[in-house]
Amino acid sequence: MLKRFALSALLLIAPLGAATAEQEEQTPPATYGTETVILETSMGDIVVALETERAPVTADNFLRYVDEDRFDGTVFYRAMRLDWGEQPNGLIQGGTQNDPERIIDPIAHEPTSETGLTHRRGALSMARLDPGTATGDFSILLRDQPAMDAQPDSDDPAFRDGYAVFGHVIEGMDVVEAIHAAPVDPEAGEGWMKGQMLAEPVEIIEARRIEQD
Repeated sequence: MLKRFALSALLLIAPLGAATAEQEEQTPPATYGTETVILETSMGDIVVALETERAPVTADNFLRYVDEDRFDGTVFYRAMRLDWGEQPNGLIQGGTQNDPERIIDPIAHEPTSETGLTHRRGALSMARLDPGTATGDFSILLRDQPAMDAQPDSDDPAFRDGYAVFGHVIEGMDVVEAIHAAPVDPEAGEGWMKGQMLAEPVEIIEARRIEQD
């Protein structure tokens, strides 16, 4: 799988003299609209916040799968492990596995260069082949993976487009780590994914919205 979230600060030039307490106060970070979803798995619950304001196409697609029960009974089936950096490192992947009875139409790609989201620890990112082909499979990151963010100046289309972040884990990273640590089948999987398939996939028993106060 294949980087940038930048916050800009506007500096105002004040008259010479001591700054007032009000001037010294920092502007609070912006807040954006989200929807909360719980993924009840056979290893425990994962609660995620979906970025419906910043990544509306991708987040709304995920919510449609939730609302239509298309994730219920699917599995986390992949644990990609990276042996560099802080451990554990890598991602887990789950969802519909292109089941024609579950998937709906592919969605337009929302690069991180447009949404302002980044592939950080706990991020939810759409799994796909080419941009614009994502349906109902997604990944959760164990560590920051800036290489998966869009790099608009890259000559390589794979890096230029990056992957689409659409939410993040707010509870249950211990469950994500437990799934990631589960045994894999060294012979399962094709190509560069060989050896990344969980020997016993972890069931997503139910995915549902949590009403917000």
